[in-house]
Parts: sequence; C-alpha cells; structure tokens
Amino acid sequence: MKCLSPAAVWRRLREDVACVFERDPAARSVWEVVTAYPGVHAVWFHRLSHCLWRHGWYWLARFLSHVSRFLTGIEIHPGAEIGRRFFIDHGMGVVIGETAVIGDDCTLYHGVTLGGTSWQKGKRHPTLGNGVVVGAGAKILGPIHVGDNARIGSNSVVLKDVPAGATVVGIPAHVVTKASAERKAAIARRLEFDAYGLSPDMPDPVAHAINRMLEHIQALDHQVEELRTTLKEAGIPPQEVPFPPLEACRLRDGEDERG
Repeated sequence: MKCLSPAAVWRRLREDVACVFERDPAARSVWEVVTAYPGVHAVWFHRLSHCLWRHGWYWLARFLSHVSRFLTGIEIHPGAEIGRRFFIDHGMGVVIGETAVIGDDCTLYHGVTLGGTSWQKGKRHPTLGNGVVVGAGAKILGPIHVGDNARIGSNSVVLKDVPAGATVVGIPAHVVTKASAERKAAIARRLEFDAYGLSPDMPDPVAHAINRMLEHIQALDHQVEELRTTLKEAGIPPQEVPFPPLEACRLRDGEDERG
C-alpha cells in the first residue's frame, strides 16, 4: 500500500486546518490552529503513524501514537482508518480503537471513546459514516455502524447501529429525532453542524418519559377518585389516605414550553 504523495499530503493538511474554522468559532488564525489545537496535532500524528502501520512498521507506529497521546491527551491507534476533514474539538480523553473507521467531515468532542466490546481479534470497533458529530463524553462501543450525518448526544452510550441522519441520546442510546429526506439531502450538500451532537430545539427525552409517567399516575388517581365516589354513594365509606399533589412535580422541557 502506498501513502499519499507530498502534494496530496499538503492538500490534506490545508483541509484539516480549514475545517477547524468551519466548526469552531473560537479559531482566530491559521497560526493559532497550527500551533495551539491539540486535536489537529493528534490527527497529523495519526496520518504519519497510520502510514507507518500500513507499511508494517508496527512498533514505530505505536511509539509515535504514544508520543502523540503524551503531547495531546488524545489516543488514536495507528491502525484506525480516518477520513478527510476530521476534527477533534478540545480533544482531551478521546480514544479511538484499532479497527475503528471514521468517514469524511466527522467531528468528535472531548472524552469520546470509539471502543470495542470483545477481546477477539478482527473488527471490534465502530464505523462512523460521513458527517457524524459525536458529543462530549459519548461512548460508541462494538463493531456497529453509525450512519451518515448522525448525531450522538453528549455522554450517550451507543451499543447498536444508528440510522443515517438520526440523533441518539441516553444510556443506552436511543433515537430521538430522525432527519427527513429533504434534510438529509440538504446535509449531503452542506455539512450541518450541531454543537456537541445536539440540536438546541431537541426535547429532553428523560423529562419526556417522566412526564408521561406522571400523566399515567394522574389518570390512575382520577379513576381512584371516581371509585371512591361510587363507594360513598353505595354507603361504603373508603379509608381516607392523603396523597401529595403531582402538579408541582411536573418537569418541563423545550417541547412543552414551545407548545
């Protein structure tokens, strides 16, 4: 296998710098990105260590990745396959396993793990499609596939395949939104960026679930009151047991506030 030509390497380096300005509003100059962005440094170290790995220089590749981890706080196995315009924002604590595959235009935040769930050799790490955003602290585990333009919410634990264009959150992660066909087409034309893998208008799934449970309890409470009334009318006085009101316990999320 051949590595890239010097001209192609230069183009890739320019792309790596340019994508930072597209996804990080804090970036002010090329000099700042080149000298003070550990995520960029880690990607460049990996480009070299991966080339060494493909040529069979396994120890040297691992040693270079070890140096990169020491300098950047980001651990990328030299065997991992990473596409173009890959950006790691903040970066500290990111771990990318040996058989991980990352497509073009992907973004990872600090604390992300692309890990395995088996000690068996072979494919054991996830594959990310193009345009995937993985929020801070998220864990994507096992030889699963994350579809193009998917969003992984912060601190999620993903154990199953994620459809293209979907947003997943939670432990274990579950789909909360899925892009329409029109939105998928728009994303394909231009990278749509959601900071930390979440949209600002996405409802909180935990609050939503608790709200549904509270509504269920309130419905049961209403039925119990009707039964008590029926018993009283039949001359059978029910035992009086005070219950705390539930209205004050109701959680509000973005969806409820908009409604």
